[in-house]
Amino acid sequence: MTNFQPKIYSGEIVAGALLVEESRKIARLLIDDVDTQEWRQAIVIDNILQKRSPEAARRQARLIKARLSLMTKDLWKMIVEGSSETASQALLSASIKHSRLVGDFMDTILRQHWLTFTKQITTADWKDYLDECAQIEPHVESWKPSTRSKLKQIVFRMLSEAGYIDNTKTCKLTPVSLSPQIRGYLVKNDESYVLRCMEISL
Repeated sequence: MTNFQPKIYSGEIVAGALLVEESRKIARLLIDDVDTQEWRQAIVIDNILQKRSPEAARRQARLIKARLSLMTKDLWKMIVEGSSETASQALLSASIKHSRLVGDFMDTILRQHWLTFTKQITTADWKDYLDECAQIEPHVESWKPSTRSKLKQIVFRMLSEAGYIDNTKTCKLTPVSLSPQIRGYLVKNDESYVLRCMEISL
């Protein structure tokens, strides 16, 4: 039997950035511990994510559930009940744990920019980063230009939504102070990698 080695870097995040409002709805379903039939009713029949097709709804719901399932109910409650800032940071933390592509970009490129007083990220930074990823996992080299561009768009939008850059046009770095709730959760649950990625401007 061949041992399956999961990929470190995946393009799955193309289904969406932080998706705050959609994630609040999915987090509520997870908190309520709905069964398969209730999940389908909410996502496909009731279309709570307001997507144009059932497949689009299922795809986005799968991505959000995959992210949130890596965290605990305590974080889900922060997403549902917290402020926009707290919810965004909570969702970024889940996205980092779900995708090393996001986390490593923050931990390497953004951190290095802060250390060298380079206050803007660029398309060239993303290209160089993917080249580095391809050295670790050669399959990254096979990603189409359209996929690479879409992934950049998603990651940069995540950073903008969580306040790490001012917007996706100028892409200027902005310092972020973690919510005490989020930092406390990450420390309590030994999420050292996620915490390191999120505290890059210290």
